Amino acid sequence: MPLFGVAPTLEDIETLARTALERLPEPFAGHLRGVVLIVEDFPSEELLEELGIEDPFDLTGLYSGRPAELEAMTGDLPPMIHLFRRPILDEWADGGVTLEDLVVHVVVHEAGHHFGLSDDDMEWLEAELKSPVH
Repeated sequence: MPLFGVAPTLEDIETLARTALERLPEPFAGHLRGVVLIVEDFPSEELLEELGIEDPFDLTGLYSGRPAELEAMTGDLPPMIHLFRRPILDEWADGGVTLEDLVVHVVVHEAGHHFGLSDDDMEWLEAELKSPVH
């Protein structure tokens, strides 16, 4: 009999992330309705090289796209939030937080880049979305 359950899937992480996005208060929720959410096991080698990151476990998420304060231009890709499952699970395995809270943390941090939020603003927003203590 296995000691551990099955690791959360890409779909599980996506469900947690979409729930976090849906729970964002306005005006954030309205501005992020068009954001594309992509969940992958790891960032690509090309992305890691572009960012100067050697260990793929060092990147749990990434925002890409034009910041909210800049007007969209023809040909712009939609804003995207990338979540990387294996680094998220590795961080979760270190303990201390629920998987839901960790995914909320990563989503808020990446969405915060879209809005140009300060660390204090991101902490407040994250606290608004945290799951109740079990």
